Amino acid sequence: MVGMPDPDPANEPAEMKPRVLDPSGGANQVRVRAYNERLVMSLVRRHEGLSKADIARRSGLSAQTVSVIMRSLERDGLLMRGTPVRGKVGQPSVPMMLNPDGVFSIGLKIGRRSADLVLMDFVGRVRKALHQVYKFPSPDGITGFVREGVDDLTAGLSAAQREKIAGLGIAIPFQLWSWADEIDVDPGAMSVWLDVDLATMIGEIVPYPVFMQNDATAACGAELVFGRGPEFADFAYFFIGTFIGGGVVLNHSLFSGRSGNAGAFGSMPVGGKTFPPEQLIDRASLVVLERMLIEAGIDASCLWLSPDDWGDLGESLDKWIEETSRAMAIAIASVCSVIDFQAVIIDGGFPAGIKHRLVQTIRAETERLDLQGIDSPVICEGAVGASAREIGGASLPLFARYLTDRSVLFKEA
Repeated sequence: MVGMPDPDPANEPAEMKPRVLDPSGGANQVRVRAYNERLVMSLVRRHEGLSKADIARRSGLSAQTVSVIMRSLERDGLLMRGTPVRGKVGQPSVPMMLNPDGVFSIGLKIGRRSADLVLMDFVGRVRKALHQVYKFPSPDGITGFVREGVDDLTAGLSAAQREKIAGLGIAIPFQLWSWADEIDVDPGAMSVWLDVDLATMIGEIVPYPVFMQNDATAACGAELVFGRGPEFADFAYFFIGTFIGGGVVLNHSLFSGRSGNAGAFGSMPVGGKTFPPEQLIDRASLVVLERMLIEAGIDASCLWLSPDDWGDLGESLDKWIEETSRAMAIAIASVCSVIDFQAVIIDGGFPAGIKHRLVQTIRAETERLDLQGIDSPVICEGAVGASAREIGGASLPLFARYLTDRSVLFKEA
């Protein structure tokens, strides 16, 4: 599976590890069936309302095999039947779709200013969400938030529904302890994260498997699966939060890179009058807007308390959009000179109206650059929004257990 990592076998007890003599060998019947079930569910998720004949045609499986798999998945509550569609001849076609109540997952986003927990269903719909704001994150604070928050999220579920929770996925900035000075925090207070095994720490307080991914990469995965991803084969993704990060999608699949940190666009040099030059993170992050507001005597707490409504921030916001757009235009030209991206998708932790203004201004600034030798990408707004990181986190257990490599979702019919 690309982008949403499978559990690491190295972390399993010895008695739990399968004995593999030849890793390149074939799959037994059980493994083949498991893969085929994932394939069917992935196709149904991508192309909602597929009939048995459609699934057979897209997957290459026989009609009989598809029938057996669909009956099994329907019996397990993972698939559900839609309204039959009658054609001119023959039996009516019955579209199949994922059952929203078939599986649940929990997503945790840990940011440098706030944390979020969401309960998500099988089709990516957030059933309940919790939000916590802090000056900086601490391991004790996060574990307390998770312990109480998971109880709150699952309080309305029946016992049967709780058994359908596939796991908890964590979306967190890699090197969380970095840039403490930029958020006006004592570096010593953040350095405690250097010695924290977060996945193990969370795994000790929840009764579910725990998965972890870089927060911007997780947000990119959410956009790929639940947002505008199906529109573009290749795209660069920017998420503007307290700092700025991103992700890379190639051939409809999330590319996480050697260390899982592909798309670390915040570290990209974007010019300046000094050497070394300023990085994108110094010009296009919400912490920059926070400083502008404080200097203007404006309460900046709305940036973290109310991501859907910032009110009127006046000239400070106008200046931030202008400066952010210029830096983003340089970054877009840089990434597109390396990979011929079809699109650049921009999202972040801000209201939809501000995102629209920002993207329009970025388009205008990009058009002012000399892009000779580069095919200009489509520059567009992300569809998932401010919750992309926690939704991406919640997607991790679903892809680890039920769905397969995203590239199969685009197999030609």
